[in-house]
Amino acid sequence: MSPRTLGSCPSSPNCVSTQAQDKGHAIEPIRYRKSRAEAKEALKEVIRSMPRTKLVEEDETYLHYEATSLLLRFVDDVEFLLDDETKTIHFRSASRTGYGDLGVNRKRMEQVRTLIEGKL
Repeated sequence: MSPRTLGSCPSSPNCVSTQAQDKGHAIEPIRYRKSRAEAKEALKEVIRSMPRTKLVEEDETYLHYEATSLLLRFVDDVEFLLDDETKTIHFRSASRTGYGDLGVNRKRMEQVRTLIEGKL
């Protein structure tokens, strides 16, 4: 089985990814020191505290959430990939529709980073 990867961001500014090369989409990954299973559990706990966010797919190294906006019910896809070799959580957060997102995806991921700090 080939290793899972995160999709690349479209040219529109409504996506951030730790694997993006350009400044508009790039965002720092999250590092962890604990085991991958512990890091994944800590991540799931943090995401559970976020409103209107539901887990839609999970395996050993991957989590996929759907985050729905309050008013217009837009759905964003939020994906995490845990790389145990480098102890890194890569992630991508992207709007399914529209062009701009007013920085929502980047803010969400910085919020995750803040909430999970010290738990990894």
